[in-house]
Amino acid sequence: MIGKRLSTVSKILFLQLLVIAVSVAVFAMINGQLYALYALLGGMAAFIPNVYFALKIKRSQGQEPRQMVRSFYTGESGKLLLTAALFIIIFQLPNIQFLPLMASYVSVLSIFWFALILRE
Repeated sequence: MIGKRLSTVSKILFLQLLVIAVSVAVFAMINGQLYALYALLGGMAAFIPNVYFALKIKRSQGQEPRQMVRSFYTGESGKLLLTAALFIIIFQLPNIQFLPLMASYVSVLSIFWFALILRE
C-alpha cells in the first residue's frame, strides 16, 4: 500500500496538506473566498517552514552526529525565521481575517501532536 512506502515525515506533510485543503474548503463554504484565502495562507505559513525543516534534516542523514545536531538546530532556527517572515508578509495584506488564518495555522501544527499520539 502507499501508506507503507511513505516515510513518517512524508505522511505528516501529506496530512498537513489535507488539513489545509479541508480548512480552505470549510471556510470557503461558510464564509466565502476571503476567509478561504486566509485559511490557505495560515496553513501555508505552517506547512512551508515544515517542508524546509524536513529537507534540512533529510540532507543531514548519514553525517556524523555533531553535523546532524547542527543541521537540526539550523533547520529549527530557519523554520522559526521563515515562519516569522511569512507572517510579516501576510500581515501586510488588507482585510486580514484572523480566525481562518490562525485556525488553519494551528490545525496544521496540531498534526504533529496527533502523529505522536497515534504513532505506531
